[in-house]
Amino acid sequence: MRKIALHGGTPVMSSPVNANYPGALVMGAEEAESLVKIATARSPFRYYGIDMQHQVRRFEEDFAAYMDVRYALGVTSCTAALHVAMKALEIGYGDKVAVPAMTFLATAGAVVASNAVPVFVDVDDSIGMDPADLDRKLGADPEIRAVIIVHLLGYPCDLEGLIAVAKKHGVPVVEDVAQSCGSSYRGRRCGTFGDIGVYSFQMNKIITSGEGGALVTNDPRLFARAVRFHDQGIIRDKEYYGVSSPEEEDAFIGLNYRMSEFTGAVLVEQLAKLDDLIKNMREVHDILVHRISQQLPDLQLRRLFDADGAAGCSFAIQLSNETKAQAMIEGLNAENITAYLLYEGKPLFKRDIFQHRRSAEKHGFPYHYPFQQPLDYSDESCLKAIELSPRTVFMPIVPTLTKEDAEAMAKGIVSVYRTLLK
Repeated sequence: MRKIALHGGTPVMSSPVNANYPGALVMGAEEAESLVKIATARSPFRYYGIDMQHQVRRFEEDFAAYMDVRYALGVTSCTAALHVAMKALEIGYGDKVAVPAMTFLATAGAVVASNAVPVFVDVDDSIGMDPADLDRKLGADPEIRAVIIVHLLGYPCDLEGLIAVAKKHGVPVVEDVAQSCGSSYRGRRCGTFGDIGVYSFQMNKIITSGEGGALVTNDPRLFARAVRFHDQGIIRDKEYYGVSSPEEEDAFIGLNYRMSEFTGAVLVEQLAKLDDLIKNMREVHDILVHRISQQLPDLQLRRLFDADGAAGCSFAIQLSNETKAQAMIEGLNAENITAYLLYEGKPLFKRDIFQHRRSAEKHGFPYHYPFQQPLDYSDESCLKAIELSPRTVFMPIVPTLTKEDAEAMAKGIVSVYRTLLK
C-alpha cells in the first residue's frame, strides 16, 4: 500500500489545489479590455453618463437568455439580491421565512435585514433543505410566508420535492444559487423553479466580478417591485423594464443596490466563459465520483439529485463521525488536496447571533414580534444538520485542474482513507 504523505510519503499533488476562485482563475484580457472601455468612456454609472456603454443592461439580457427567463436584474451582491427578493415578495415585520439549517450567513441575514425572522429547516444527505421537514414546519406554522432554497457548492437541491411542498402550502419560493451558478435540475437552470432566483458573483463564486449579484424571475409584478426597491424606489427606464403603471400607484421607498458598469462589463465576459468553466470542473468531479464509488463502495458521498446538473465546483464525502472526518482532513491536506468542514462544521442556527436573537436594532427587533408560534433554534429542530455538518468533508474543484489531477486526487483520497480509517 502507498505510504501517505502524513506518514512521510510523497504527496499525490505537487502543490495545494489552487485557491477556490473558479471565475477569477480564468480572468484575462477580455475582462481587462472591457474595463478599459468603461474607464475611457468615463461612464461607470449604469443609467446615465458621458458615453454610455450599457454593459449592465447587456449582462442582464445575456443572463436572462442564459437562464431562459423573462427578467434579470444586476445588483451589488447576492445579499442585496436576497433583500430585494424579500421586498419584492412584501416580506417584512411579523413574517417568518424558512431557510435551510446549513447555509451561509447572508441567507438568513437578509431575512433579518428585511425585518422578518428565519425559521431553520433541516437538511438531507445532499446538505440541501429536506422537503419532509419543510412540510412539517410549514404545516405547523402559518406565519412562515416564504421559503429560501439554497443550492450549496454546486449541487442542486431536491427541487421536485421542495417546490411541491411549497405549492401545497401556498408559499412563494426564492432559490439562492449563490454558490451554484450554472447548475441545473433535469435540464433546467437552478434559480428558475421558484418565484425568484438569486446569484452571487463574489470573489470565490463560479463566475466573479469581485462583488456583484443578480436576481431573475418570470413574474412582471415581482420584477417591477425588485427594480424599484434596488434603486431608491425609482424606476428610471420604464420602457426597458416593461413598467406601464403611473409612479404614484406603485411607488415605495427603496435602497441603493445598483450594479456599476465596471461590474457589468466584467460579468459579460465571465458569463461567456461559464459553460467551459462548468465543463472543466464537472470532468474532474465526475472522475472523482466514479473512482471513489468504484474503489471505496462503502464510503458515503454527498447525495446528488441530478447527476447531470452539478456545477462540479466541489466534491464531498461523509464519514461516520467527526473524529474520522478530522483525520481525513488532516491526511488529505498533507497530500495537497484541500479539504475542510463547511462553515466549520456547524449549522447556521447554532451561531450566537441566532441563538441569542441578535440584530442591529433596539429591543430585539424584529425578534420581539408576538408570534403565535415561538421560534425554535434548539438542536432538536434540525437534528440531521447537527449530525451531518461535522462529518461531511468538502474538497474544492477549480477549472484549472486536469484529468491527471483528478486521478491523483482520487488516488490520494483512497490511500488516506484506507490508511487512516479502515
